[in-house]
Amino acid sequence: MIQDTPSYDLECRGIAKTFGTFKAVKGVSFEIPSGSFFSILGPSGCGKTTLMRMIAGFEEPTGGDIRIKGKSVLGVPPNRRNVKMVFQHLALFPMMNVFENIAYGLRCAGFGKAEIRRKVHDVLDRIALPDVAGREIHQLSGGQKQRIAIARCMVLDPDVLLLDEPLGALDLKLREAMKIELKLLQHQFNTTFIYITHDQSEALVMSDHVAIMNQGKFEQIGAPQELYHRPGTAFVASFVGDSNRWSGTVKASDGTGGKVETDQGLAMSFSSAGSQTARDGDKVDIFVRPEFIRTVRTAEAGTAPADGNSLDGVVDSLLFNGANSRVLVRTNSGELVESDVTITGDNDLKPGEDVRLVWSSKQAMCFARQETA
Repeated sequence: MIQDTPSYDLECRGIAKTFGTFKAVKGVSFEIPSGSFFSILGPSGCGKTTLMRMIAGFEEPTGGDIRIKGKSVLGVPPNRRNVKMVFQHLALFPMMNVFENIAYGLRCAGFGKAEIRRKVHDVLDRIALPDVAGREIHQLSGGQKQRIAIARCMVLDPDVLLLDEPLGALDLKLREAMKIELKLLQHQFNTTFIYITHDQSEALVMSDHVAIMNQGKFEQIGAPQELYHRPGTAFVASFVGDSNRWSGTVKASDGTGGKVETDQGLAMSFSSAGSQTARDGDKVDIFVRPEFIRTVRTAEAGTAPADGNSLDGVVDSLLFNGANSRVLVRTNSGELVESDVTITGDNDLKPGEDVRLVWSSKQAMCFARQETA
């Protein structure tokens, strides 16, 4: 009887880890299809590195199961798992040149000289660095070191490659370039990449799917577009992308939307799209992304749309960033609201101008209020 090849490179079922009385990971379950780029995104201390160390075999789970290619690896030491890991500081051997760094794992695995040479030069071709085999590590740029660290893992044909914030030590411009590089490399090798980060832009740009982790558990798993436009919880709405946030109480709800009175006494409407079910009297948080808020001069504003919201205020400051520029508006109730604008240099808004902020109720996401401990 022929068994089907497992469709998932990695499965975690109810994985938990406690340190004394502290629960670092709380019953996390997920499956990663073969050949995909999967990111685990969350704030520092949420448990994502502990989870990765359990997958790699450096920590033993308190509960649950980890399966690679359909087989449990509980109790299997790190060197016996077909999983490789790239750390933030890369851990390249400075006393070895590029060829020797990449060949090290192959030598440990008992490959012959001819096979090692073939594999090393093949992987250097695949990372588009065919001529650097003889270079010393200190002669490489930051981006080249990143690719060599990945090549050193990929030459061993792992089932899963774990990347623990590998771009954290790079400068901003190189980090932006390496996002694209990593995505291209993952396609080139067609190996499952699991990427740990607290940087949302890294996760959203590169990933097929992203898991949002908070306080030891997954809040939501989905495609980047889904997490951004249809967050499942208030934490996801606040952590993924930028949002303006108001707290208040639901005054009327009919299943398709409702009205909220904010803590500042403002009336706002929301629709059920992208929102949790809210009932009259519920304490809620309203989230509106800056790109969905239109800023117009008060004299040119006219009336707000029937299904929309509006606030009056004064331009506090302009944050110029080319096509992604933003205006900060101080409302009559004293809040600062962010709105994306296009700055052309001609008739731009200026600090001190009276403006009206307008947005549709369809762009207002409503969630039960998260009580802070």
